[in-house]
Amino acid sequence: MTNSQSPTATPVSRRLLPIAGATLAALLLVVIAGSGGNSDAGTAGPAPATVTVTGPLCDQLPAGSEPGNPNSLAGQPADQALQWIPVLTTFEAAVRATGLAAELTAPTGVTILAPTDDAFAAKFSRTNLDDMLLNDTATLRGLLRDHVVSGALPVAELVAAGSATTVAGTSLTVTAHGGGARVDAHADTVCADYQAANARIHVINEVLGTLPTTAGGEDDHPAH
Repeated sequence: MTNSQSPTATPVSRRLLPIAGATLAALLLVVIAGSGGNSDAGTAGPAPATVTVTGPLCDQLPAGSEPGNPNSLAGQPADQALQWIPVLTTFEAAVRATGLAAELTAPTGVTILAPTDDAFAAKFSRTNLDDMLLNDTATLRGLLRDHVVSGALPVAELVAAGSATTVAGTSLTVTAHGGGARVDAHADTVCADYQAANARIHVINEVLGTLPTTAGGEDDHPAH
């Protein structure tokens, strides 16, 4: 993988997607208006020569000279880097809604285990997720904090340690699986080792934590 110029396209998280229904779209419009517009990947600091991400989903994510490629995100604040990973629009919207960005940009560094949009859709009904985004951000913030570990740890270090404790105080087992990691015995890394300023971002395929599964109800079906 080679270095690339900083992308000038709009982060994918700022396109209004139907993942969580109309109310999520409304929320995104509100938080975008207050974001200050400082989101061009590659403007916050120098990037390493090469950033290597690994996992079965990586081939479907930006690479090479495409906006949001791993090299262009290195050095970005973690909350801004999340905006450029196209499968993390729900997670990124939740970070904005809960004000978690300050914890993700801690100078001591963090590891972010970020579930994909599909993982959120498999866990929560659209009504449940919308309600947390708009009305119950305390519960949503608690959920997100169960996906953040202190220290910017490559996936290999997480596997070598065998466990990790989230900033919410939850202990997670971490084992080797398919060239990456399996977290808490059920969530696999599908594109690991994105680098951001003082952060590592590992995309995972399931939501962690103890909230009940609400997906599969009538409100998950699009209106006709």
